Amino acid sequence: MQVYLNGSIISSEAATIPVNDRGFIFGDGVYEVVRSIDGRLFREESHLSRLKQGMDDLQISLPAGELDRLPQISRDLLRENSLNKGEATIYIQITRGSAAQRTHTFPRPAVHPTVYLSAAPFRPHTGLHEKGVDVITISDLRWARCNLKTVNLLPNVLARQQAFDAGVNSAVMIRDGMVTESPNANIFGVKDGTLYTFPESSYILRGITRQVIFEIADNMDIPVETVPVHENELPLIDELFFTGTTTDIQPVVEIDGNPVGEGRPGPVVRRIQEAYKKKLYGKR
Repeated sequence: MQVYLNGSIISSEAATIPVNDRGFIFGDGVYEVVRSIDGRLFREESHLSRLKQGMDDLQISLPAGELDRLPQISRDLLRENSLNKGEATIYIQITRGSAAQRTHTFPRPAVHPTVYLSAAPFRPHTGLHEKGVDVITISDLRWARCNLKTVNLLPNVLARQQAFDAGVNSAVMIRDGMVTESPNANIFGVKDGTLYTFPESSYILRGITRQVIFEIADNMDIPVETVPVHENELPLIDELFFTGTTTDIQPVVEIDGNPVGEGRPGPVVRRIQEAYKKKLYGKR
């Protein structure tokens, strides 16, 4: 596979970074994953806007124009890897760069960031969308800046591994008695036809797919409350589903061994799935 690294498209085997890159040493960087359908990048501007916001929050700066070249680089990678047909993902990662000394403060003077992009084929999780997934509840032990999409994902990895070890697909994370996210997706609950989701804050990621769900709900006159689902309300919830760039709209049908609603994807999530497909793929 061909990747982009610091100004050049090269083979993945030839791509290397210095061992003192702060992304490697500290997890000091941000990333995005963008979905491609037949070469069309879905919600690309929203992803790049969130990337830029994350860089601003971390005080990572690229020279003028370099950030603007990312869309073209993404398309070049799709072409170089023969991924203009079918589905694929573009991965974008920007770290603070390589510093001579390992210090907890930012390098002064600032070093040039490391810019890395890759493309990969993607197959939607259609079977999970149809039948739904099982999950466990776990404590949300991540840091309090989950709104930053940083490359430091160890807490998310540990959470997903905990679910894997328990023999289920994923996890519903609980902070202070309230449902926040899964290890790699936003969460919506449904009760009496109304959507409920954790309010935008530093405790959750401002999901791009999450924003699409708000648009769909508005178009379909489905009420939305940015009010979290409480842990003790989970047994009473009618439907629950995950949303994300590679997750799409994924129903949760079992929590801690107990069925969600009737134990199968419900009518609200089915309507949202169909509307989302039209936005993602266009009307067919």
